[in-house]
Amino acid sequence: MVDLISLHGKRQVSYPGFVMSEVQSTFRLQAGDPAPAFELPEPNGQVHTLEGLRGEEGTLVIFACNHCPFVVHLADAVGRLAEEIAAAGVNTVAIMANDVEKYPADHPDRMGPFAAESGWAFPYLYDESQEVAKEWSAACTPDFFLLDGEGHLFYAGQFDSSRPGDGVEATGADLRAAVNALLNDGEAPGGSSPSSGCNIKWKAGNEPPYFG
Repeated sequence: MVDLISLHGKRQVSYPGFVMSEVQSTFRLQAGDPAPAFELPEPNGQVHTLEGLRGEEGTLVIFACNHCPFVVHLADAVGRLAEEIAAAGVNTVAIMANDVEKYPADHPDRMGPFAAESGWAFPYLYDESQEVAKEWSAACTPDFFLLDGEGHLFYAGQFDSSRPGDGVEATGADLRAAVNALLNDGEAPGGSSPSSGCNIKWKAGNEPPYFG
């Protein structure tokens, strides 16, 4: 990976065969804040609410998409971690908010196959209006938010320090440590490293104030 230029909080980064902007999570939602409610459908039409998806011990909410190399890099490891923490009472849900007209690889028709290929046994929801992403101040794919059992934010930050193309295996070390702290009545991790990835692909005119 080569860092080419930094501008307005975005880094232009190159990987074999392509160049893209890398942005970081906003940390606008703070530890202890109540998570914004949502009601969103899966591609098959089944509607879910945050309240209905909440785990007894906590809930992991991920803003993701199908095509972003940062998501693809972590996808299998995310599936494995979600399976592990489900057994401990922490549920997982992913949300896709990209503009699918400009980015057809993220179309709902492709969300199910991507989730299946990645071993995601949790709901993968479509935020067509992008309003949920804005309410959560989500900025990148992937963007991770770990809630406690009462639905308050416990941790926001990176999955781990690996990035696509760096040769480092994705283990979920940072998020795993946060889950362990949550389950053992520990304190929310301070000074967390932000998640980073491709920016959410906002529809023209729908960009939130924190974008750019």
